[in-house]
Amino acid sequence: MILLIDVGNTNIVLGLNDENGFSASWRISTDANKTSDEYGIQVTQLFHQNDINPRDVEGIIISSVVPNIMYSLEHMIRKCFNVDPVIVGPGVKTGINIKYDNPKEVGADRIVNAVAAHEKFRRSSIIIDFGTATTFCALTKNGNYLGGNIVPGIKISSEALFQRAAKLPRVELEKPKGVICKNTISSMQAGIIYSYVGGVEYIVRAMKKEMMAVGEDEPIVVATGGLAKLIAESTDVIDIIEPQLTLEGLKIIYEKNKE
Repeated sequence: MILLIDVGNTNIVLGLNDENGFSASWRISTDANKTSDEYGIQVTQLFHQNDINPRDVEGIIISSVVPNIMYSLEHMIRKCFNVDPVIVGPGVKTGINIKYDNPKEVGADRIVNAVAAHEKFRRSSIIIDFGTATTFCALTKNGNYLGGNIVPGIKISSEALFQRAAKLPRVELEKPKGVICKNTISSMQAGIIYSYVGGVEYIVRAMKKEMMAVGEDEPIVVATGGLAKLIAESTDVIDIIEPQLTLEGLKIIYEKNKE
């Protein structure tokens, strides 16, 4: 059994993978102030609630975009699971070629998503991860990671509107029936969601144009992240939603490096 850990700015996603596939997954809050013991209590409770023995975990892999949390997590892992985790970063085998000016600058989550997309589809791909930040990544058929762009996540955008406009309330991210709305809450929901959809459509079209200009076939557009479904419902530029893409990528990278 392998424990897969994806550390994001807002949440930590944990998944268990065994010979039958993904057997469990959890989401906990990212908190750099927690000690290794506090994380240990939280994680072992999740295992026990699902009648899983932590000692059945044979290997662990972590991708993280929050460096100052890693000491506590690594210490917790060695204490609770008695294994040394694989950390996605320089020197780890991925099976893709990173064409960034400085490959060390590419977030581990973006690399992991690209690995999963390359293994699953083996074709030109645009990968969109709707997280705290929304990332767009371009991947060639041959597994060359060309780069991409990063924009504020939709929750960041909506929170900024609430904080900076005194008379506007905080709203749930729900799609209204139309664009012409007759109350403040629906107006904000329409503005936030549909303007974000428009931005996604523009970036995807521009990325496709640049990729096809250098000889790539029209890329498939793969979306992941908690808000992927919300955005995909309002546009036809997203071809596939892969909720487990990051965990699948971690599993692939673990297998490439377990020796």
